[in-house]
Amino acid sequence: MAFISGLTKTSDKAETVLIAIGANLPYAGQAARETCQQVVAALQDVPGLQIEAVSVWYESAPVPPSGQPPYINGMVRGIARIGPDALLQALQTIETRFGRERSIPNAARTLDLDLITYGSLCQNDSHLILPHPRAHERAFVLLPLQDVAPEWVHPSSGKRLADLLPDVADQEIRRIQE
Repeated sequence: MAFISGLTKTSDKAETVLIAIGANLPYAGQAARETCQQVVAALQDVPGLQIEAVSVWYESAPVPPSGQPPYINGMVRGIARIGPDALLQALQTIETRFGRERSIPNAARTLDLDLITYGSLCQNDSHLILPHPRAHERAFVLLPLQDVAPEWVHPSSGKRLADLLPDVADQEIRRIQE
């Protein structure tokens, strides 16, 4: 099912992409974890995106700390044959489909999809910064990322994932058992 019209292939070159999935509010009567699992299926329907790996799910405390419920987090590794702007548009469409409302920064949400990396692309546009500007500071990104891309190297800093993980070791996060 293609739910986004107008997505066009930008080149024959395929890029590895990392997409973070998070939610901490129920949507349509289902728990945040169920929403996250359904989102993986929705990502498989994005034209020009092929899902290669999905992390296990994690539960993490909100960042920054607040009175919000804990988040469910995961990571998808895929191959994109559409450009980063088209992929971002697709992610935002999925967020809206799953009840995402944009209010204040760091607000609780039914779904949050973040494009963490698009190949080794580094850009700083008003609508899309790659790699994601805070990914390297957050355990809820790095631990699931380790599940799908353990040899990952941060595109702009050149730091390996193994070197970034100790810096987030004090953040509250736990792997959810299946």
